Amino acid sequence: MLEWCLPQDLNLDGVEFKSMASGSHRIANDFVYFRKDSYFGLACFANLPVESELERGVRMKSVGILSPSYTTLYHHMAFLENQVRDQLRCPGQYSALESFFDQKKGLLPARTARNNVAALSTPKHFMTPEMKVTHPDGCMSQFVQFFGEQIMVLWKFSLLRRRILIFSPPPVGEVCYRVYSCCALANVPLPGVSRRLPPFCPFFYVNVNDIHTLETELSYVACTTERIFEEKKHLFDIYVDNQNVQTHRESLQPLLRITSSDREKYKKLQEKRKRLVRHSSYTEEELFTLFFSELNTKIFQTLLEVASSVDRALTKEHVRRMGLDPQADHKFLVYILETYGIDVMLMIDTSCCF
Repeated sequence: MLEWCLPQDLNLDGVEFKSMASGSHRIANDFVYFRKDSYFGLACFANLPVESELERGVRMKSVGILSPSYTTLYHHMAFLENQVRDQLRCPGQYSALESFFDQKKGLLPARTARNNVAALSTPKHFMTPEMKVTHPDGCMSQFVQFFGEQIMVLWKFSLLRRRILIFSPPPVGEVCYRVYSCCALANVPLPGVSRRLPPFCPFFYVNVNDIHTLETELSYVACTTERIFEEKKHLFDIYVDNQNVQTHRESLQPLLRITSSDREKYKKLQEKRKRLVRHSSYTEEELFTLFFSELNTKIFQTLLEVASSVDRALTKEHVRRMGLDPQADHKFLVYILETYGIDVMLMIDTSCCF
């Protein structure tokens, strides 16, 4: 149940299921990122055993915040962790939360009949971080190390704006960071590309209450603790369970294979990481983010240059310049052209002899 909130007139239907992940009763504490309409939320959860028959021996609470953007919510993690512990020890004491809201609050979007959300206004105090790719400390590096070479497969599906669902039992906090990092893999800092598609937006934690919403989405990345989603294949293109990346779509099966060019790129990434330890002005997080950003930029700069040329012919030399393999990455390249609506002629023969 929703115990308390400010402002009191905000529609928070279903937020109680988002801020406490399914299965959280089995763990002592956790945090969860989620999406509520046009807002992003961060909630910290804690579980305290109590000698109370009314509460059935346990008290569980989450304290969370909503913001128009997710990129700096993690700055408030320590505050939320402290507050949920205080709420467990002294239920009903909201003065610290009220003070926090008074300091950080902004004007909320007005509801409209057409799309539920109107444009945001900008008051004196407004929790709107600069919209750029930022990460909690260690988020991206843990992501890369966890998936290893499979990171290159996730990079391809992220760049293609596929519907990606990540399963994991609780705790879900670290898995939300994997959602966060998937979005960073798809970052393309080129105006000519960013205008072609909406941002690759994370849903973070989802549960069965979100099924209707996910049915209408063409592109997303999310995570869940509910195994039932694995059976609902119409909701996703890519299903990730631990380090196992899989797809039920036959047309996407070739992209699951790690190519020689994938291994080469991953090797370069690890070499850069090793050099970072010895001498670099970058942090590990910046290095990983910059690596994929530069990789994407190289691909799309080449494609846009060819698209604006007289013959619009994309050759093997162009593909190699992008860091791709003309044969092994052919299907991936075709999907990029289709997804982003780039008009070029592929001058690559994919036939082979045995």
